[in-house]
Amino acid sequence: MQKRCTCGHTMKLILRTVIYVHKVSIANVPVFSCDYCSHNEVFPGVKEDLGQLVGRMGAAPEPQTIFFDEKHEWAGVLAGLIAQKEPIQAASVARRIEERTNELLDLLLVASSLRDETWQMELRSRLSQLSAQYIS
Repeated sequence: MQKRCTCGHTMKLILRTVIYVHKVSIANVPVFSCDYCSHNEVFPGVKEDLGQLVGRMGAAPEPQTIFFDEKHEWAGVLAGLIAQKEPIQAASVARRIEERTNELLDLLLVASSLRDETWQMELRSRLSQLSAQYIS
């Protein structure tokens, strides 16, 4: 998964650590990165969720490391591909998203049968993070 950089070269989708107010390391954030000019852009599909995470921390957070792939399903899919040494390509991402969606739907059935509203809401939120809009 790639896009064109403003310098004209190709940007690759990778996972990077984003630093917030010199105190918080947010690891495994999907970022488009250009090897030629070193320009980086947070992947648009996670930018809003990353902003909300940072917003909840406030202006003076405690020093910490947060693993974004544990907070966001799409980042988790990418981290899983990298851990399995698979390339981050549209076909492999789509396949893994389908697998993860099926896993979450199975869990949603269990949560529904248990009438666990909180768990159902969490699972619906996770499913929304795997929306097809993230595959470009």
